Amino acid sequence: MSGSPYAPHTPAETSEMLAAVGADSLEALFDVPDSVAFDGEFGIDARGERETRREAASLLGRNDDLTEFLGRGHYEHYVPAVVDDLASRSEFLTSYTQYQPEVAQGFLQALFEYQSLLVELTGLGVANCSMYDDATALGEAATLARRVRSVSGDRVLVPEQLRDGKRRVLANYADGPGLSVASYPTADGQVDVDALRETVDEDTAMVYAETPTVRGVVEESLSAVGEVATDNDALFCLGSDPVALALLERPADVGADVVVGDAASLGTGTAYGFGLGMFVTREDYLRQVPGRLVGAGEDADGRRAYTLTLQTREQHIRKERATSNICTNQAWVALRTAIHAAWLGPEGLVDLASDCVTRARDLAAELDDVVGVQAPVHDGHHFREFVARTDQPAPAVVEDLAARGYAVHAVDDHLIQVCATEVTADAEAAFVEAVAEVAG
Repeated sequence: MSGSPYAPHTPAETSEMLAAVGADSLEALFDVPDSVAFDGEFGIDARGERETRREAASLLGRNDDLTEFLGRGHYEHYVPAVVDDLASRSEFLTSYTQYQPEVAQGFLQALFEYQSLLVELTGLGVANCSMYDDATALGEAATLARRVRSVSGDRVLVPEQLRDGKRRVLANYADGPGLSVASYPTADGQVDVDALRETVDEDTAMVYAETPTVRGVVEESLSAVGEVATDNDALFCLGSDPVALALLERPADVGADVVVGDAASLGTGTAYGFGLGMFVTREDYLRQVPGRLVGAGEDADGRRAYTLTLQTREQHIRKERATSNICTNQAWVALRTAIHAAWLGPEGLVDLASDCVTRARDLAAELDDVVGVQAPVHDGHHFREFVARTDQPAPAVVEDLAARGYAVHAVDDHLIQVCATEVTADAEAAFVEAVAEVAG
């Protein structure tokens, strides 16, 4: 653990640092859970480039080549070639931190336009640039709620139907500052407002809701949710994404204080964990926004200039005043999102969002005609995805569909989730036939 470029400290220096923080050993300092701890040899022999490329290709060739109807955070839209072409230019694709103002006015302008896109879609005044993904953005919203709300409580309320990964990341965020995470009931895939009203109290610092929900339902009670939060002096945080926001009611108009979500649905394909967390809030909380903000102004010669501003992280201000320790951001992914959105334009973005509604509706209707399938399960408008009930066990249906080349999620013993976008259009007819074969 010493003498390498990656761990340069000597044993004596390591011991001195451990003593300074009161830890007996490195193991005690890092507190790695046994479930993920590894104390052995990797057994990886050195290989040449040719052998390494051949082995990597062999490993990748073992992946199943499935047409994905997954949803639940996996949203693939067609990414135009201009995104790859422009984002791969050397002034953008660099190992250097692209957002340094002295070297990257063009990059800063693109990030400013990304922020402006989110401000326009949400109706809120400030967007940062950016978070890792939607889950970390939600965690940052929870810590913001504790800073800006006058309530003495420390409870964050989320819908009982929430992606497990998002809930776990939020719980990790909440654990540090002493917040707690609790759930409120949902009814038919949407917020049960009466039950929420009974759940919120003086201990609630933030109420979180989503539209569309994790089951693809467009939430119809957002104004009521906002009123419940405001009446209890809790922050109202809304989860969504930029494609859905092009069509749905603006979050500012339903009382949202913060909007979080994943913006990587534009500019990138599905990535299984890789994302782009968006974070937008009211101007009242400008100095509490985590991460980086790109601002526009004028230089000494009166020319429009862009610069990073109000960076409230530990690297730039005193630790005691920092709002977040989040560091590496997703600037290049935000660049891709901005390029894709600009390529679509306002009308193109609305057309894409409208297609997400009609395609999900039509595919659900076709599946509903299949014997042994009810789709959608929830009554209401859907966006991109929906849940279907199958008479056959859902895990078996998922497995049989995979054998026929299609990927869907099993949500429950007899519930599957199906997502449709323009990317799946050519496969939908065959997919319905496959469902009829395995679920009938």
